[in-house]
Amino acid sequence: MPSASSVTFSRFASGVTTESAFDVLAVAKKLISQGKDVFELEIGDSPFPSSPSAIPAAKAAMDAGECRYAPSAGLPELRAAAAKYMADEYGVQVTAENVVVGPGAKNFEQLFMECFVDPGDGVLVFTPHFPTYPPNIARRGARMVTAVLSEENQFRPQMRDVKRFLASDPSPKAIVLNTPNNPTGGVATRDDLVALAELVRGRDIAIFSDEPYDRMVWTGKHETPIALPGMLDQCVSAYTMSKSYSMSGWRLGFAVSSQRNIQMLGKLTNTSISCVSPFTQRAGIAVLEHDHDSRENRMRQFHDRLVKLVEQLNAIDGVRCLMPAGAFYAFANVSEICRVNKIRSQGLAMYLLEEADPKTGVACLGGECFGEAGQGFLRLSVAEPPDRLESAAKFMQQAFAHGDRIAGYLAKNPQYRL
Repeated sequence: MPSASSVTFSRFASGVTTESAFDVLAVAKKLISQGKDVFELEIGDSPFPSSPSAIPAAKAAMDAGECRYAPSAGLPELRAAAAKYMADEYGVQVTAENVVVGPGAKNFEQLFMECFVDPGDGVLVFTPHFPTYPPNIARRGARMVTAVLSEENQFRPQMRDVKRFLASDPSPKAIVLNTPNNPTGGVATRDDLVALAELVRGRDIAIFSDEPYDRMVWTGKHETPIALPGMLDQCVSAYTMSKSYSMSGWRLGFAVSSQRNIQMLGKLTNTSISCVSPFTQRAGIAVLEHDHDSRENRMRQFHDRLVKLVEQLNAIDGVRCLMPAGAFYAFANVSEICRVNKIRSQGLAMYLLEEADPKTGVACLGGECFGEAGQGFLRLSVAEPPDRLESAAKFMQQAFAHGDRIAGYLAKNPQYRL
């Protein structure tokens, strides 16, 4: 209960959930500061330095005095560079007027909901899902409707779930698509997107296509729904510099849609963050124009690390792991280990970090950090050097073999009991 002098929080703020990766990151950093060797596979961050052109371009912009306000929708040059990126990579013929700039891609979740969703509307989310979708839907007083992504279907969205949503929800208004998917690595194929477009085209249904891992597609190629006829008007596709260009701390991304939608998103940007700093945007222009080869080289390294980690995880008793079609996470099925030890997967993850060994630990995330459909899985990023990824897998194999230690941890942390 709040004290007599406290002001009560809103119902939304009181119930908001956060991104678990940052919570586990805080625990990992605390243990590291105490001398523990932690293999950090919890956070979805790039292990590489910022893309080569970023820092020189930002410094030059600051030296030139570009440290004041910028247009809310973004610098015209960055919007034009992003439009060219869409044309070059995905054949989407748009102009600068189809692009709005923001601080990464996450910001566009909130703006999309503000743009299209009213209280009481239904929003379809495929799950396991990125953990900030629910609070951004809740901000609008809307309802999140979930559809489970199955391992048997390579974690691809199934159109029967979309049909059910459109037919049965009392007020269907939006669909959230994340491809490649975080945490599962599932990728929507062109056939999936064509079928989706046929279901929603011409209806009062908006699609948020969250595409931060667009350059990390390992099976087939990345497809975006805005490339399909009529979808530019009904879809907002969001991209970020954080993953492909190793610029997570810069907080820079962009969204693409019809000019009408972009004008509204620009207005909402104006009323929320004002703008993204111009020197940050200059860095974005530089990497889009000059760092294609560097980006692709890093993507190959991500892929090589992921292939090896998946192989190593599949060698562990009780673990099976699909090779993800995209993104840079292994989504390992540990349901057998959870069942035998009567522990939830997030408890298993915290055991690996906190108590499997006094000197060493692995930081990763239990699948239920991404919704209850993720129970029985662990998400591990490849944001460590190859030798440390191999050592982390060997550590996990040894840690899972100590059922007595798992039981001891569970006794002290009963909240993780399965």
